[in-house]
Amino acid sequence: MRSVRQWIHFQRSPTRKMPLTASAMDFFQLFVPDNVLKNMVVQTNMYAKKYQERFGSDDTWIDVTLTEMKAFLGYMISTSIHHCESVLSIWSSGFYSNKSIALIMTQSRFEKILKYFHIVAFRSSQTTHGLYKIQPFLDSLQNGFDSAFRPSQAQVLHEPLIDEDPVFIATCTERELRKRKKRKFSLWVRQCSSTGFICQIYVHLKEGSGADGLDALKNKPQLHSMVAKSLCQNASGKNYIIFTGPSITSLNLFEEFEKQAIYCCGLLSTRKSDCTGLPPSMLNNPDTPPSRGQYRIRMKGNMSLICWYNKGHFRFLTNAYSPVQQGVIIKRKSGEIPCPLAVEAFAAHLSYICKYDDKYSKYFISHKPNKTWQQVFWFAISIAINNAYILYKMSEAYHVTRYSRAQFGERLVKELLGLEDTSPSH
Repeated sequence: MRSVRQWIHFQRSPTRKMPLTASAMDFFQLFVPDNVLKNMVVQTNMYAKKYQERFGSDDTWIDVTLTEMKAFLGYMISTSIHHCESVLSIWSSGFYSNKSIALIMTQSRFEKILKYFHIVAFRSSQTTHGLYKIQPFLDSLQNGFDSAFRPSQAQVLHEPLIDEDPVFIATCTERELRKRKKRKFSLWVRQCSSTGFICQIYVHLKEGSGADGLDALKNKPQLHSMVAKSLCQNASGKNYIIFTGPSITSLNLFEEFEKQAIYCCGLLSTRKSDCTGLPPSMLNNPDTPPSRGQYRIRMKGNMSLICWYNKGHFRFLTNAYSPVQQGVIIKRKSGEIPCPLAVEAFAAHLSYICKYDDKYSKYFISHKPNKTWQQVFWFAISIAINNAYILYKMSEAYHVTRYSRAQFGERLVKELLGLEDTSPSH
């Protein structure tokens, strides 16, 4: 049985040393460099031409430039800081108007770029994937994540919080809320639990109400297993410890991951998890509840099934921690509650992720387009900015300027709009 003390020490760190003068734009462009932005320019202009050939010429359209594309992104990103319901509020006379940036581009020009904006203008005859309009961008973003950061050993697979702005939720009608919350995709991530850096993104499309749709994904552990394998495809052989929720946790998946030197610790649910191969005696609750902190263990090779009691029965499946190692859960009112180390580790790493979600989820771009690929794109851009800020906080540049997440976002917006000097700092 492996012991947590036998694991290799992991130094989570950026792979590139950024200079003291590095700007918010410098960190953002680790993931969205100029060549990606130039491709957006080319594809947008190609789509505009194609659209006008089909539906009639648009005399007011002029090909977009790289400078305008950066400004376009800047306007969109500004909604993640000020949480306005519509990006067009910038040019209004209302509460969310922003005259300081509204002068860079007219509203009509912005709306034209928004109308024609594309990552991939034309569909290849061989393309069958529903995300073909954004897949090249997602691939480029993933390469940026992989090359810019070495994550810690402990990572978590989960769905990040991408809810609406709480102020909007409190003021909109129930009908508006139902309409806004309908998404045709599910977004999953593999996230470094010690920094919050999102290492990998996986998007599962709802391509219908059939057996392979998103509704089925909510109820079928085998589809969650597919998500987990996709998120860990670059983790093989690296001795990572992956923490999972009930929908992913399963004996078959954990055994498959162990063959790839990926070790797991997951919360198990008799209702949500695939319990195939697990002893029924450990899945049933005893007639008489045990004392708080008591637990039962069954082992199979390196795999341990733990049933721990704390005002309810909690089950954990792990091959990353020895069941004989003791841990403790500290409660404010109850004090210390004994538990296996796997339970303590699971609670600690999940609480870290919750803190990062609470901090960063409110900085997702507020713009909500109707097209699924555009929704995915703006969520991905939001994740890229959060990752850029995490790298900034780990750099020497942070000790010079010490921007908060909101200030970092404001600086990035101004630099994209050309309101700040973004001359190369390295």
